[in-house]
Amino acid sequence: MASKTAPVRLKLIHSTANRARFSYALKKGGAIQAIPLRLEIECIEGVKSVRVNDILHNVIITYVGDERDLERITESIFATLQNLLTTSKRQVSSASIFTLRDEIPSSAEVVRSATALISEPFIKPLAPKAAFSTIAAYPLLKSGVQEALSEGVTSRVLEAMAVAISLYRADFRTANSTNFMLTLGEYIEEMTMYKSDDLLQELSKPQGGEAWVEKHINGKEELVLTKAEDLQIGDIVVVGAGDSILIDGHIVSGEAMVNQISMTGEATPVKRARGDRVLSGTIVQEGRIKVWAESVGSQTATARIKSYIQETLTQKSSIQLSASKMADKLVPITLGLAILSYVFNRDLTHVASVLQADYSCALKLATPVAFKSAISSAGKNGIIIKGAKSLESLNEAEIFVFDKTGTLTKGELEVVQVHSFSPSWDKEQILNLSASIEEHYFHPVAEAVVKAAREQKFNHIHHDEVTFIVAHGVKSQINGKEVLIGNRHFLEDDEGVDMTPHNSKIKELLDSGHTPLFIGYDGKLLGLILLKDSLRANAKEAIARLRKSGVKQVIMLTGDEESKAKEIASELGIDRFYAKLLPTQKAEILESIMNEGHKVAFVGDGINDAPALIKAHSGIGMCKGADIAKASADIVLLKDDIESVADAREFALACLNKVNKNFKITVVVNSAILALATFGKLSPIQTAFLHNGTTIGLLLNALRGITVKKR
Repeated sequence: MASKTAPVRLKLIHSTANRARFSYALKKGGAIQAIPLRLEIECIEGVKSVRVNDILHNVIITYVGDERDLERITESIFATLQNLLTTSKRQVSSASIFTLRDEIPSSAEVVRSATALISEPFIKPLAPKAAFSTIAAYPLLKSGVQEALSEGVTSRVLEAMAVAISLYRADFRTANSTNFMLTLGEYIEEMTMYKSDDLLQELSKPQGGEAWVEKHINGKEELVLTKAEDLQIGDIVVVGAGDSILIDGHIVSGEAMVNQISMTGEATPVKRARGDRVLSGTIVQEGRIKVWAESVGSQTATARIKSYIQETLTQKSSIQLSASKMADKLVPITLGLAILSYVFNRDLTHVASVLQADYSCALKLATPVAFKSAISSAGKNGIIIKGAKSLESLNEAEIFVFDKTGTLTKGELEVVQVHSFSPSWDKEQILNLSASIEEHYFHPVAEAVVKAAREQKFNHIHHDEVTFIVAHGVKSQINGKEVLIGNRHFLEDDEGVDMTPHNSKIKELLDSGHTPLFIGYDGKLLGLILLKDSLRANAKEAIARLRKSGVKQVIMLTGDEESKAKEIASELGIDRFYAKLLPTQKAEILESIMNEGHKVAFVGDGINDAPALIKAHSGIGMCKGADIAKASADIVLLKDDIESVADAREFALACLNKVNKNFKITVVVNSAILALATFGKLSPIQTAFLHNGTTIGLLLNALRGITVKKR
């Protein structure tokens, strides 16, 4: 498909019933990554599964339909290739090393080199032996020549030169042994990188499928099977045992045990009932629930995580850049030592030994594997880290700044007092009245009132339809009399409820600093409910763990009064606090702290925290935070647990510690190998064994998952 001059060409190589293989060709300079291509093709209607071979530029699909459907799918794949090629030209990032490996690395080269090594003693004539060994080493020799012409002297060029020298000297055993060690090392390196992508690749999978949606058809409620992409905000989605939840939303009826391991890392299913929030990507293990869809499609938690993961693919830390640059700079030194060795020894065997003892593999591969392994381990523990830079910044942070509400506190209000202004209504009746109306509203205040009423054997009071007034409160009627629930401005100014007779008591109640909820009935003030946001039970432990990890200062930002902020700071052991803040002042204060020369991490959850999250060296977004806060953060917590902040910090410390340790081992061990090879103490086979063995050992160490133990 498309002319020879087009930037993309697509050809159907082979097709059988419901299966087809395509090859695609790109104009010189064009590049398309395998993962985005697979994800886009999987979204094409009728496509069941997709495999992309990035090396051969092949696409293999299984599909539903006949020849006409295949023609339509072919056109869609071509359009997808064109679109991705255009996008990649606009957003090319040559610095990215986090390309996910979609195909299992091939072992063909290992088999070919092993066959040559095993067969060599049994082939007696010199010519067939030379031909067989050269054919086995051909891929290495070819890639060495290509890199020499395009990139100059690289580690690949040195390895090819080492094998070529052994072939020239008719030392076929050394040539085949070296080639086998190199191909085996490369295969293990590729498999290591492939394994390190497992979680990232899993999280990058698109959320598809179908869901049952409750619809009103001809005056009756019916369940309609709806595709995930057709779900809309406000739909009532019915999810039963074994079904995946495809949307984010609140449960409006039913109870279920929900398995959230894919989102939070919690292996034990949790109970979810009316009013509770559920996330896409989780699975109902037992029970049946109806969920009001708040976020669908690209706005769901799963889709956002996919975008977070995609962000990790474009980041490269300064440590990785340093390692890569150092490896490149050391290649000419290796070549120089090889020449020096020949000058003094006049022995090409020594030269072949030196040429294999380079630093490139261990320095360039072990570092990104360690970063990806840490990101994977953190992801399994409910912490999404957006790349190596984020890990590095978190490792360097010496001051942690916390927003108070929803971060150090639960962000969940609870009723602490109910006061009645009417002798005809007691506290329990006022709470029941408020809960009866508020249970239709998914707001923190409403949920707190309903929860308090249920704890006291909630007695529902029948009422008429509820009207919601945004940012004010709710209205309804009981026995023809109007009920008003909301803030003081709503009742007093908008609805004309006279509070003058109760001003002194209201002032006394409000002096507690708690959040007030006013209740009016039949034009009069009926009662007042006070609510508070409690500190997280483990906030103190989280701060203590941060201090143990090397954090020098912990600072709190809050809009609370000075006295209340001081009380919280004292209770949690916080070094400094800033009270009575306007939302816009957070970023300003953060900037002033950073201007003191400190590396700063900021933890927040609200919309107004986004500027601070962006400004900080390391921004951490809480689980229940606003979408914009999570999008602005470098690290996103999937568990509503303040200790996850300390977990993230410890993941960063462990990762950078591993990277630095691997870096030192690489330099020391490879320098020793290089010195021994230069002075003729190691044969080419021994050098290849030691060099590749060290690299593989470092890769396996880098791949090992990181475990954070709570103190």
